[in-house]
Amino acid sequence: MFGFLGILLALAAIIGGNYIGGGQLEELYNPTAALIVVGGTLAASVIQAPREDFNRAWRLFGWAYRSEQPDFRDGMEKLRSWCLLARRKGLIALEAESSRQDDLFVASGLQLLADGRPPEMIRSVLEVELIAREQRDLRAVKVIESLGGYAPTLGIIGTVLGLIQVMANLSSPDTLGQGIATAFVSTIYGVGVANLLLIPTANKIKRLVEERSQYHEMMMDGLVYVAEGQNPEVIRQRLHGYLEAGYAQASTS
Repeated sequence: MFGFLGILLALAAIIGGNYIGGGQLEELYNPTAALIVVGGTLAASVIQAPREDFNRAWRLFGWAYRSEQPDFRDGMEKLRSWCLLARRKGLIALEAESSRQDDLFVASGLQLLADGRPPEMIRSVLEVELIAREQRDLRAVKVIESLGGYAPTLGIIGTVLGLIQVMANLSSPDTLGQGIATAFVSTIYGVGVANLLLIPTANKIKRLVEERSQYHEMMMDGLVYVAEGQNPEVIRQRLHGYLEAGYAQASTS
């Protein structure tokens, strides 16, 4: 929700500033400019990016405005409870816990534990999964960053097309002012979409991906410690650094 608040503030700043300066809301409404900027930007991205990266980029776009920051303290408590459960009932008891997890990475780690895999194998499998997912997400982020680069250029193209139409109608000087003003709306759309939506969203996704990866590193280490038979207090002490790092990131976000 906090991200949506930022978008609303950006719109309020632009529309409010235009109104205070004597402009009207309808002056900023131009479907033709929107079609050129949005359609052209998407087309450029489709040409550049593989389909998998393009589709993943839009999934991450929605995820950025739905996702909460990972709760490192809650993850620590989960690891402690799983460690105690494994000590009381054996590792096989973690299989039921695996099926209850929404986080597929954690569910995979718990299943490996329940299957009795050795600690080094658990770490190896989860590290590959962690790195692969992070790389896929960062490639998708580059798609959104590229959209932020293309949008202003498409805005300029829309402006030039509008000015061409204005110049073609020089015989009607009464309409020149309105025509030129309308032409420049494309530039506003391109620069605004890039700098108030696409680029900030790409940066937000990168931060979320980094935080999630750090959280998964903590969970991976904790699950490996459970497989090694460490007691809950030792696990908590070893993972305490993750807890401090996670809350330090949250306080600066």
